[in-house]
Amino acid sequence: DSGDEEPASQSDKSELHGTLKTLSSKLEDLSTCNDLIAKHGAALQRSLSELENLKLPAESGEKIKAVNERATLLRITSNAMINACRDFLDLAETHSRKWQRALQYEREQRIRLEETIEQLAKQHNSLERACRGAPGLSSSSTGIASTAKGSVQSAKGEASDEDEETEYFDAMEDAPAFITVTADPKHHRRSGSNLSGASEGHPEDWNLEDSVFESSNQSSYNESTCKDLLPKKRRRTRIPDKPNYSLNLWSIMKNCIGKELSKIPMPVNFNEPLSMLQRLTEDLEYHELLDKAVKCESSMEQMCFVAAFSVSSYSTTVHRTAKPFNPLLGETYELDRLEEFGFRSLCEQVSHHPPAAAHHVYSRRGWTLWQEITIASKFRGKYLSIMPLGAIHLEFHSSGNHYVWRKVTSTVHNIIVGKLWIDQSGEIEIVNHKSKDKCQLKFTPYSYFSRDVPRKVTGVVSDADGKAHYVMSGTWDEKMECSKIVQSSHGSTSMEGKQKTVYQTLSPKVLWKKYPLPENAENMYFFSWDEANVEKQRLEEKQRAVRRRREAEAVEALEEGKDYEGYIPLWFERKVDTVTGELICVYKGGYWEAKDKQDWSTCPDIF
Repeated sequence: DSGDEEPASQSDKSELHGTLKTLSSKLEDLSTCNDLIAKHGAALQRSLSELENLKLPAESGEKIKAVNERATLLRITSNAMINACRDFLDLAETHSRKWQRALQYEREQRIRLEETIEQLAKQHNSLERACRGAPGLSSSSTGIASTAKGSVQSAKGEASDEDEETEYFDAMEDAPAFITVTADPKHHRRSGSNLSGASEGHPEDWNLEDSVFESSNQSSYNESTCKDLLPKKRRRTRIPDKPNYSLNLWSIMKNCIGKELSKIPMPVNFNEPLSMLQRLTEDLEYHELLDKAVKCESSMEQMCFVAAFSVSSYSTTVHRTAKPFNPLLGETYELDRLEEFGFRSLCEQVSHHPPAAAHHVYSRRGWTLWQEITIASKFRGKYLSIMPLGAIHLEFHSSGNHYVWRKVTSTVHNIIVGKLWIDQSGEIEIVNHKSKDKCQLKFTPYSYFSRDVPRKVTGVVSDADGKAHYVMSGTWDEKMECSKIVQSSHGSTSMEGKQKTVYQTLSPKVLWKKYPLPENAENMYFFSWDEANVEKQRLEEKQRAVRRRREAEAVEALEEGKDYEGYIPLWFERKVDTVTGELICVYKGGYWEAKDKQDWSTCPDIF
């Protein structure tokens, strides 16, 4: 909501002068009152003196004398008060000039700093281009880019912004450090399938899992064949190209360093034509991984598919550097693919500040997923950090296995100058709260000087006792593989003093591979900018009016001593999560029934 924070005021100086003028006026009033007190006090003392001269009883004379003394003290105190007020005003006037000078100095320093940062960024970009063009580095940089089989090579070529604050994304101290060695096939039995067998110790275990892997791949083919027989809705395959519209991000964002992304005023052409609810629903693009996981008899193998699914949600972000729209409070987004794929998804915006979305997915193929995600974001000058907060829950109906994990940090680089590119970094710990199995995934942040494959993800699947069973490896933009561990041993000690574990594994199995993008995908969105800006402003103003009315109702309830319940989501309700102990919004039902009846009478008027 670009209107939640007013633009920085340019009338600080006049406002300060106005305050001082008001103080001066009040001081004049006090002076007038002081004169009146002095005048009336003198008259009172004269009257008391006249009383003293009268022939009155001794007792009355003493009392009159005491009153006279109190009147004198009152005059002295009022004079002291006026003098103190005058001193305060003089002090305020003196310091206000100092504050104005200090403020002006800080503004000038800020402008100079912005100009310096912009100049440094341009020089940094030029140096990187020169470095890439140097003969000694061309071969190695080409090698790094080619390791990902040419996938989105242009983006990787631009990913040359090694951030000074990369340590912000460092893995935790106890992150698993390991080396994977493929076992010699001749020392292991092979099943009748094309997948490697297990060691002599547990052949039946791996053979069973082989059949699951194979049947999962086969079922994918059968499902796709059946889908062709189902009646389909006509869906568009082409949308208008986006215009070649230049946008100077630095001119917009230079005044927003350190602010929440949701409070940065953005023109509509910085947004992609989707809301955050739609972006959240895109996590389901590779839902078939969960359909395959349902068929796994081993919780260890099931964890591998869940881990691949958790990584797959980032594959759509590699080219997605534009900002989704903040949904309106109470806005919903549904994805009803019950007939084609067996699942229904519903998202609702349940909070505006901080922005939070509740999500619920039911699949009649044997799983349910739910989450409440709050986006915390900071613009840090050179890059933008986006930190999703909240747990993702996944439960399988037949086994009762309940998996929980959280998302990693997303970073948009080259905000100031250069081509925008996005990176994912941090760790995901997936826990099966029924069996206590765990999977620790590490998303390695991009480094221009690293020999690693860009966008690398590695991890280990362990049981409740901490014994490792599978190694996960791949990239978050292309594919994930798992390898069964047949033996582990301690390896050499690293430079940091950590001892690495060497895992001997069978050949890796591909669990997930990214779908190819449609042709000309990078140009497939379009806004008529003027009309879109007008509509955006209309919706924001309408939402502000609703918020002001709600705030007024809260104040009124407070004044009357009543409780004000605040905004209540329509399709979700707040409950304490039994697994994490957090207060989250969970689906309470009713939406799909309302859709079947086409009865939306309970929905708020937000558009």
